[in-house]
Amino acid sequence: FLDCSIMTEDTPPPAAASAPATTPATTTSPATPKPKKKAKPPPPPPPPAINTAQLLLRGAMCSLVGTPITTTCSALQKTYFKDAPLLTGKFGLELGKGTGSACQLEITDDEASVESLLRALETGVNRLIEQRLPVATYEYETYAEAMSCCSGSLETLKKPPKEEVTVCYISGIIAAIPTGPVLANTGMLKSITLVRKDCKIVGNKKAKNCKLDVKFVVEVSDEAEVSAVTGGELDENGEECDSPVKIAVEEVLLTNEIRLTEGKLLLELQQTKQAAEEAVAAAAAASTATAEKVADDAASDEMVVDPFTVSGIIDYNKLVENFGSKKIPSDLLSRLETIAKSNGVTTLHRFLRRNVFFSHRDLDKICTCVENKQPIYLYTGRGPSSGAMHLGHLVPFLMTQWLQRALNCPLVIQMTDDEKFLFKGVYQDGVGDNLDYFRSLTIENAKDIIACGFDFDKTFLFSDVDYVGRMYPTIVRIWKSVTQNQVTNIFGFDGQANIGKVAFPAIQAAPSFPTAFPVVLNAKDRSNRMACLIPCAIDQDPYFRMTRDVAHKLVDKHHPLGGKPALIHSKFFPPLQGAKGKMSSSDGNSAVFLTDSPELIAKKIREHAFSGGRDTKAEQLAMGANLDVDVSYQWLRFFMEDDEELDRIGREYGSGTGEFWSTGLVKARLIQLLQDLVMEHQKRRALVTNDVVQLWMKERCLV
Repeated sequence: FLDCSIMTEDTPPPAAASAPATTPATTTSPATPKPKKKAKPPPPPPPPAINTAQLLLRGAMCSLVGTPITTTCSALQKTYFKDAPLLTGKFGLELGKGTGSACQLEITDDEASVESLLRALETGVNRLIEQRLPVATYEYETYAEAMSCCSGSLETLKKPPKEEVTVCYISGIIAAIPTGPVLANTGMLKSITLVRKDCKIVGNKKAKNCKLDVKFVVEVSDEAEVSAVTGGELDENGEECDSPVKIAVEEVLLTNEIRLTEGKLLLELQQTKQAAEEAVAAAAAASTATAEKVADDAASDEMVVDPFTVSGIIDYNKLVENFGSKKIPSDLLSRLETIAKSNGVTTLHRFLRRNVFFSHRDLDKICTCVENKQPIYLYTGRGPSSGAMHLGHLVPFLMTQWLQRALNCPLVIQMTDDEKFLFKGVYQDGVGDNLDYFRSLTIENAKDIIACGFDFDKTFLFSDVDYVGRMYPTIVRIWKSVTQNQVTNIFGFDGQANIGKVAFPAIQAAPSFPTAFPVVLNAKDRSNRMACLIPCAIDQDPYFRMTRDVAHKLVDKHHPLGGKPALIHSKFFPPLQGAKGKMSSSDGNSAVFLTDSPELIAKKIREHAFSGGRDTKAEQLAMGANLDVDVSYQWLRFFMEDDEELDRIGREYGSGTGEFWSTGLVKARLIQLLQDLVMEHQKRRALVTNDVVQLWMKERCLV
């Protein structure tokens, strides 16, 4: 396929045709050139779903951290080509220097802050998807024309495009040049999920470049269609004319104001933390180091337990005495076990075997009701304060799931989105409040709760904001029965508390009475005598002490418990840093979340789990570990089902002998256990869609 008679430098020119050759011509054939390698085909352009997701994420990121939408954005990496069939993309924002000189929110790259920021971004962008915001698309002849018609709200490009320019605009969110065609509205996306391991945040005092890089996966709804392009202004007949469209981009989008509700919450947390740090610094300057240490030790060890604060070294014997409850005796556990076996549940839950649920009010009377075939129901709840629940949140739900099977009874689960808004909500002029944010957390938390394995036919899950109308007659009766002085004495409210806080205890009390559920429990009036059992952490007991004091006013005089709800109390699940107080969602390094990866679980346990082991190997071998303060062992008591294995670990670790003689070996066993537990939970949760949640929250009769 090549002409091999190519002349070379050593080949004389051919003689004329009429002249005889004087010497024989010698010809040499050159080597055949190697065929050129075929160039790899370029990746296909990103589909509209990815372009739309990037556009929405970019606007959400700017709104979350408080930076203008003109902030420099890196080009979309075409990860969708490698990750097919997943629809993925990756890009980032440049946020100045240090901890974000170009934005209002402080950007720090410690593990807890990164997770909080990514979680807030994911929650916020999916909330924008649910709002089904229109995505308008406009075409301009030049970049300069586009910039002029958008009032300078586009990113300044070093190499502006020379051809026609398309601009996309989502009102209140973003105006930008997209990578390609986009969808007609945000609701045509199902969801956007951030790939945590491929997201990167750089932010610290020494950082030359503060960056926020995210990789995302987008799911598309079945109704997706591409946004129509508008080329010019519409005339009075509704037809396009030659004048380019001018986009009225909101001025706030060009400022450093935080515009996303989730960003405002993060800013509030940062400011609270900063204020606390400044207060500590001021206290340190006013006292000697010795006096500080004494004061700090005394303050940290002092037990405080109420519905809003749990801190210090918890003395459960003292709590039982102060609250007036009773410890659960062995004969009552035996009765409960007998009832469970009659319903096909062969063993007591490990929380009962190990005294994790340790205190009660009228649990014996509940057993009597079940033994006498009198109807009962369970009531528990969750205050949705974060998008991801942690292991401590699982404890009451795992116990409740066992009780539902053991007692063979219906269950109602209250989601107190109203309470979280009343106590933690924010309002900003011109923007509004964040009630809808807490309502969205209700849906996310409900997915984790459903994944615990409750019986759908016997479970009703409800949001206070949505369901409160049904409970209102019961709530009104509680309000009528409780004085403001009683509420103030129990909960410590002062004159600065909003009226919603003062009124809320009645809303948490209402599900204790079957009349709050005229359809679900078929309780049309006060003649219904169903008894209620509430599994909860002991810090929630004050709500129900108040309830029990007035319960007789809301029920029939023949109610088996006089209307009083029965309770079974759990101990607190300790934070990683030590067995004081309880685990908190606000401190990412104190908790293992149900969204954590196996690698992150291992890192948190290895680096943050407080050890009761000794300082040296020799001391550990001689004395063993202090199991009472060792967090890894305490967590095994909560989540390891096998009693024999737990006893062996306790003996060996506590004596410094055998296979589990050291802290590292005990932590390794805990890591394996938690990785398996969280992974199985994540698999179950993945099956719970928003539509499934709505089925569980649909009012229907359970009895």
